Amino acid sequence: MLLVVHADQRQFSLRDSASHLTGSGWTPAALDHRIASEPGGIAIVTARSDVVESSVTLVPSPPAVIAEAEHVVEADLPVPSGRVVISGPSDYPSQEKFFSVVAGLYRARVSYVPAGPPSVTWNEHEFGEHYRYVVELWPVTDPSGVSVLRQGASVWDG
Repeated sequence: MLLVVHADQRQFSLRDSASHLTGSGWTPAALDHRIASEPGGIAIVTARSDVVESSVTLVPSPPAVIAEAEHVVEADLPVPSGRVVISGPSDYPSQEKFFSVVAGLYRARVSYVPAGPPSVTWNEHEFGEHYRYVVELWPVTDPSGVSVLRQGASVWDG
């Protein structure tokens, strides 16, 4: 599923449709890892407070790391309802996007792939690089913590 998401406040989230993010995942480490993980879902840190391109793909097992990705991080995504909500923090419910999966626990890998500006209106005055945020989900049986597979530059968002 290819998406353009309004990443207001330099973030967008994936969560179970029956959950709401509380902000409990925002720790100093989350900013470095670029993902805030909490029981209801994950918030993905973006380089811009702007519209961003993303994709969400369901795969059967852990895929190969995308060669051109500058940063790659993984976290658990519990989806007990079988419905993933993808949204920015200021989106109205009518602006949320949905992705159906078999109910269960998933591992979410987020790859930060350099890109140009999205084809839709964007905020050319916003600081920060353009990335395509590639999210790959696969089912897992056991929970695990946040894992950084490739750490990007420490100064990366303008």
